Amino acid sequence: MAPTKTRVTKARRFRVSKLSAVELNGASAIVTGGASGIGAATARQLADLGARVVIADMQADRGNKLAEEIGGVFVEVDVTNTEQIVDAVNTAMDLGPLRALVNSAGVGWAQRTIGKDGEFASAHDLDAYRKVIAINLVGTFDCIRLAATAMSRLEPTATGERGAIVNMTSVAAFDGQIGQAAYSSSKGGVVGLTLPVARDLAAVGIRVNTVAPGLIDTPIYGEGEHAEAFKAKLGQSVLFPHRLGKPEELASMVIELITNSYMNAEVIRVDGGIRMPPK
Repeated sequence: MAPTKTRVTKARRFRVSKLSAVELNGASAIVTGGASGIGAATARQLADLGARVVIADMQADRGNKLAEEIGGVFVEVDVTNTEQIVDAVNTAMDLGPLRALVNSAGVGWAQRTIGKDGEFASAHDLDAYRKVIAINLVGTFDCIRLAATAMSRLEPTATGERGAIVNMTSVAAFDGQIGQAAYSSSKGGVVGLTLPVARDLAAVGIRVNTVAPGLIDTPIYGEGEHAEAFKAKLGQSVLFPHRLGKPEELASMVIELITNSYMNAEVIRVDGGIRMPPK
């Protein structure tokens, strides 16, 4: 009896076609808070795809250095200053059609709602609360409305798209800890505006999504042996992997949301499965 011949076949490789309507090569993009951390990682990845990136930040030294590295432009921007945001948008439009906005600028704050002594003066600082809301929420919306206005004037792509916006919120929007009333409400506001703004801008072919990072290894934790030990301890609270997230991992999700034309009106947690405890 002749031996049976075994048919050997190569495993098929399935390639996902993103059918992306946002062509970044030769286009411009704005990244607020783009001089460090998640913003800087995102700026680098956008530049790798051929975008001319406007780094909109208040850190001039870091911003200019990164802009030189990636062939972008630094514009000093305080997101509570509408004129400075307009300047960043106009700068981007001079570089090429503005196809992407990433809102990564933000601040943190920790203070309990009331003090321990029962005195009115010990209650949460209302000016601090307003400042956090002004930067994290109002600043984000101001950047959206101005960048989207510029995008709306562009010729649409073949699939009718004019641009994509990605906001940065936080898991604190869902798992706010003790002392995070200001921060969590500002980030919760960004979650809340995602769907209605996406619905508003659908008429002009602009998509809007939001990323909610967990514990990410950014300059906020400082440097040195003590900082590394603290980060390692924090990382143990992450479901898996037991470490802090990398800015590049967050940036890759931002790029996905910009380039995947079927992603719209979503809020996506990138957090290693962590759910924050009360404190």
